[in-house]
Amino acid sequence: MTRWMRQGVLGAGFVLAYAAACVFADSLVGPSQVALYWPASGLGFAVVVVGGLRWALLVPFALLLQALFTTPTSAAFLAMSIASNTIALLAGGWLARRRTGLRPGTVLYAVWMMVGGLLASFVSGALGGYSLWVEGMAAGDGLAGAQLLWGMGDFLGIASVAPALMIGAARWKRGELRSTRPDLLGERTLWNMALAASFLAMAWGMSMARQFALGLAALPLTVMLWSAVRFTPMRTAVSALLTVGFVVALASQGGAGFPRPAGTFETAILIGYLSLLAMLPQALALAIDEHRWLQRRLERRASTDPLTGLPNRAAFEREASAILGDAAGGSLALAYIDLDNLKLVNDTASHRAGDALIAEVAAALATRIGADDRFAHLGADEFAVLMRNTGAGAARERAQGLLRAIESVRCRYDGEEFATTASIGLAFAQAGHVEFAELLSQADAACFAAKELGGDRVRAAGAGSNTLADPVSGMRWTVRIREALHTGGLLLYAQSIMPLQLDPEPGARFELLLRMRDDRGGAPLAPDRFIAAAERFRLGVRIDREVLRLALSQLDANPEAASGVALCTLNLSAGALMDDGFVDYAGECLHRARFPASRLCFEITETGAMRDPARAQRAIDELRALGCRFALDDFGTGFCSFSHLRALDVDFIKIDGSFVHDMDRSNLSAEVVRSITRIAHLLRKRTIAEHTESAAILDALTAFGVDYAQGYAIDHPQPLPAYLAGLARSAVAAS
Repeated sequence: MTRWMRQGVLGAGFVLAYAAACVFADSLVGPSQVALYWPASGLGFAVVVVGGLRWALLVPFALLLQALFTTPTSAAFLAMSIASNTIALLAGGWLARRRTGLRPGTVLYAVWMMVGGLLASFVSGALGGYSLWVEGMAAGDGLAGAQLLWGMGDFLGIASVAPALMIGAARWKRGELRSTRPDLLGERTLWNMALAASFLAMAWGMSMARQFALGLAALPLTVMLWSAVRFTPMRTAVSALLTVGFVVALASQGGAGFPRPAGTFETAILIGYLSLLAMLPQALALAIDEHRWLQRRLERRASTDPLTGLPNRAAFEREASAILGDAAGGSLALAYIDLDNLKLVNDTASHRAGDALIAEVAAALATRIGADDRFAHLGADEFAVLMRNTGAGAARERAQGLLRAIESVRCRYDGEEFATTASIGLAFAQAGHVEFAELLSQADAACFAAKELGGDRVRAAGAGSNTLADPVSGMRWTVRIREALHTGGLLLYAQSIMPLQLDPEPGARFELLLRMRDDRGGAPLAPDRFIAAAERFRLGVRIDREVLRLALSQLDANPEAASGVALCTLNLSAGALMDDGFVDYAGECLHRARFPASRLCFEITETGAMRDPARAQRAIDELRALGCRFALDDFGTGFCSFSHLRALDVDFIKIDGSFVHDMDRSNLSAEVVRSITRIAHLLRKRTIAEHTESAAILDALTAFGVDYAQGYAIDHPQPLPAYLAGLARSAVAAS
C-alpha cells in the first residue's frame, strides 16, 4: 500500500469515527439542547496534536456525514457548527503543538495538552453557543449559558477521550502495544472484573437511592485509582473514557434512577464533576508513571557505562555474583581485558580519540559475545566477559577470538586512524564454589602477567605462576598493602655488603630489604608475595616513600650506629623514577634528616630504567643533586646491553645473583661475572655481587676483582633496629 493510499484510508477512518462520535453525542442532548458530552472533540484534538493541523480540515466532512443521521437542523446552524469545531481544533492544536520539547507521557506534557484543550473548548463554546442562541435553540439558558455548556461538553470530551488516544499513539510508535508486565496478568483480569462490577453496582445503587446517585461514581473512581497505582496510564485513560461515557449516558437519559439535570447550573455541575472524575485518576497515573520512568532512568544510569552503553562494573559484579552463587551455573570462565596502548592514544591525540577507540572496541567485542555470556565495561580501558558453560580449552579459543576482534578495530577520529591490541587474563571456576572478588582478582593478575610479557596475548590464571592462582592475590593484596601503609605494617631488614678489595670508604655497608607484617601472626612476608600486586595497582611509589621515611627515621633514632654507616642502599621502583613528586618528597625527607644524603644509595633495575631512559636519567640527576648515589640492580637479566652502563649515571653495578649463584657450576656464569666486573671498572664503577652463598664463591669473586659481596655467606637479613644496635655495640667495643 502506497503512502497516499494509507493516508486516504486513515483519513476516511477519522471522518467515520468523528461522525459516529457526533451521532452518539446527539443522543445525550440535555434539556437545554446542548450535548452533555462531545467525545468527537477529544478524538479530533488527539488526532490534530499527534498528526498535525491538516487533520482538522476533515472535520467539516465528518459533520456533514453526521447531519445525515441526526435530527435535521438549519443550514446556518450546521455551517456555524462546522466553523466552531474546525476553528477550535486549529486553535487548540496549534497551542498544544508549540511545546515540542516536552516528553509525551509526563505530567507537564499533560498539563500543556489540557491548556490547549481549554483553548479549543473556549473557542468552540464561544462560536457554538452563539450559533445556538442565534437559532433560538438555547432555551432559557441565554447566550452565556449556551456558550458555557457547549464549551464544557467539549472539554469533557477532550479530558476523557484525548488522553487514551494520545497515549495509545505514543505506545504504538514505540512498539509497546502489549503489556510489558506479564507478571500482572492475573491482577489485570481481576481489575477488569472490578471495573465491570463497579458499573453494575453504580447502576443498581442509583436505582435504589436517587438523591445520592452521583456519589456512587466513587465506585469506578476507586477502581481507576487502583489502575493509576498499579498499571500503565493507558489502562487508566481507557477506564476514565468508559466511566464518563457510562455516567453521561445514564444522566442524559435518566437511566437507573439517575435524575436528569434540570437547568444550566445543574448541568454545569454534572459536567464539571465528570471532568474531574476523568482527570484526577489520569493525573495520578501520569505522575506515578513519570516517577517510575525517572527511577528506571536512574537505575540504568547507575548500572550503565555512558560511553559504551554496556553494564558498568557495579552492575557486572551484581550479576556475576548471582551467577557464581548458583550451584547449577556449571563451568565458568572470566576474561579480564585490558587494552595495551590506550594511554598512548590519549597522550598523542586526545582523550576524545581514546574514548572513540574504546567505543569501537566495545562494539567489536559485542559481536563475539554469546547469548549466555555477560559483557561489561569496567572503566577506562578495561572490559570483562563472564563465559557460561565453557571449559578451559573453549574459553582460551574464545579469548583468542576476542583478541582478533580488537586487533581488527580501526577507529578514525579527526582525520587520523587508531588501532590497539589487548592483554587478556582468564580465570576458571565452578559455579557455587568461588566468590566474584576472588575470581576477578585471579583474572586481573593473569591479565597483568600478560601485559608484563608484552601484551597482545591471553594468559590463564595459574599458567606458569602459582601466584596467579593464589586466592589472596591481586585486589586482596592491595587491601593488605594499603592497611600496612596506614598501620605501620611495613618492616625494614638489613643485610651487610662486605668489601672484597681495599675499601677507600671505611664503615658499614648494607642493603635495606622490605618485609610486610603478616596479619595472621606468621613470619614477615617477603616482597615477592606482594610487590607485583603493589605495582599493578599503582602502590609502588607509596611503598618507596614509606621505605625512605622509615629508613631515615630509624637511622636518626640511632645516631651512634648511623655515624659508622658508609653506605645504605634501598630499592627504588620504576614508578618512582617516573613520578615527578618522588624527588620533591625525597628532598623534604633528606632536609629534615640528620643522616647524610651522600651515604644513601638508591638501587634501580635495568629493566625499569630502560622503559624511559631519558626520564630515568633526569630523576637520577635530580636526586644526585641532593647528594644521593645510585646502583644498577640485577644487571644482566634485563636488556643486557653494556651501553646502558655508559648511558646511566650510576656508582655501583649489582651483578644479578643468578650468575653469582652458578659460578661454581657454570663456566659461562663465571665468565659473565668476570666480564661485567672488568667493563664496570673500565667505566670507573664499582661492582656488588648478590647471592654470595659459599666461601668458594666468595674467594672466586675476590679473585675476579669484584668490589663487594652480599649474601648468606656473609650474614642473613635481620630487622634494621637490631642491625643498627649491633653496629652501635661494635662501635663502643672498638673505642
